[in-house]
Amino acid sequence: MKKVLSLVACIGLSLALNAQNKKVFGMKDGELIHESSESYEWPTDAKVLEKLDKWQDVKFGIMYHWGIYSVPGITESWLLCSEDRFTKRRERVAPDKPYDEFKKWYWGLADSFNPVKFEPSRWADIAADAGCKYLVFTTKHHDGFCMYDSKYTDYGITKGPYKNGKYSDVTKHLFDAFRQKGFMIGTYFSKPDWHHKDYWDPFWATPTRNVNYDVKKYHKKWANFQKFTANQIDELMSNYGNVDILWLDGGWVRKPEQDIKMDEIVDKARRKQPGLIVADRTVPGCNENYQTPERVIPEKQINNPWETCIPLAKTWGWSPDSEYKSCSWVINMLAEIVAKGGNLALNIGPTPEGEIEQGAIDRLKEVGDWLKQNGAAIYATRTTPNYNCGKVWFTANKDGKTLYAIYALPEKETLPATIEWEGNEPTGRMTLLQNGKSVKYSCKDGKVTVTLPKGLKNEPLAFSFKVKK
Repeated sequence: MKKVLSLVACIGLSLALNAQNKKVFGMKDGELIHESSESYEWPTDAKVLEKLDKWQDVKFGIMYHWGIYSVPGITESWLLCSEDRFTKRRERVAPDKPYDEFKKWYWGLADSFNPVKFEPSRWADIAADAGCKYLVFTTKHHDGFCMYDSKYTDYGITKGPYKNGKYSDVTKHLFDAFRQKGFMIGTYFSKPDWHHKDYWDPFWATPTRNVNYDVKKYHKKWANFQKFTANQIDELMSNYGNVDILWLDGGWVRKPEQDIKMDEIVDKARRKQPGLIVADRTVPGCNENYQTPERVIPEKQINNPWETCIPLAKTWGWSPDSEYKSCSWVINMLAEIVAKGGNLALNIGPTPEGEIEQGAIDRLKEVGDWLKQNGAAIYATRTTPNYNCGKVWFTANKDGKTLYAIYALPEKETLPATIEWEGNEPTGRMTLLQNGKSVKYSCKDGKVTVTLPKGLKNEPLAFSFKVKK
């Protein structure tokens, strides 16, 4: 009877927590999204502020979702969750497997994950050619599988078939390769760990994403999980060279119900990584140094640090039927995000063998070619009050003396003969960034009309100019 009552209490607590989470989670096109926190607290640490300023300069990052879910090419971690939206997906993947069998099968994918074609320097070359400037890598997702060498669990890449591989400590070699290219380094880490018995205890059911027992009643058990989490994050802060960003997923793990003593974790991390940027997603306060709306772009300009993370394909991890969005889609989205004050972390899902698919490489290279010519309108820019007019997005250099206009050419449309916008009236020369040549323009009644030269490639355009005082 006591066990039954405990189970009922746990289910009630989980449902209550899940109801609370609806404030910060939503759906878009059938996919789970994280909405941005409603408030922001500026850091007070001078070194953090300095690093944030650098991060706001680089603008464009690459994110990788890579783990055991890549083996069959299914949704990362979430199929283990018994919330209704994910059980429907699980039915499509494994309609004949009862839940307990499915969990064994999913976690057993670790025995098949052997990325023998993984070359970290190749990944770094592709990202650098794309014009990306920072990395966010999934060192551990909610399923608990570690993509680094953790002494606190046997569930990780260095314990499976790839343990004797050339780059078995994937995170170490990936960070080293990207660091050599001058990238800022970001460590994605999931606060919940569904594989760990002190988060999802196998004695009880797992009705939601939350811890499946009463943490107040079983406080020693929760204390064990707190220590486990702190130890794993400390490994990443201690053994993997300079880290710029600690990107913490699983925003439902927070005070007061699921307190993992984040303040203490961050304090210790910054003793080893001074100036560390912490993104404790959807948890407003001193440990959310930048906000992270997911799969969406805020409707209006935001002048505190934020980042949108969006996959180049439909899914975060690799899928055997991946369809990649176009180069113009990426550029247009990047222009809008930067004009609104944010950064873009563009996600790629590597294959189970450890390669980046050619379709993704082709898109990334096109984006990089555009940025080589037009990057002045993106990198090291800041917002300007009049930041949008129709298809045109505006950014400014850091001293505010030069403005940039980016014409976001819609897919499958051709460049018009002229481009128009209101406000931001130029004075003097206007330059087309792709070739450094002057373009003709006129101003009348507050409207600017730019005449495009003939023979331009059918792609988004960027211009630089001074504005009238």
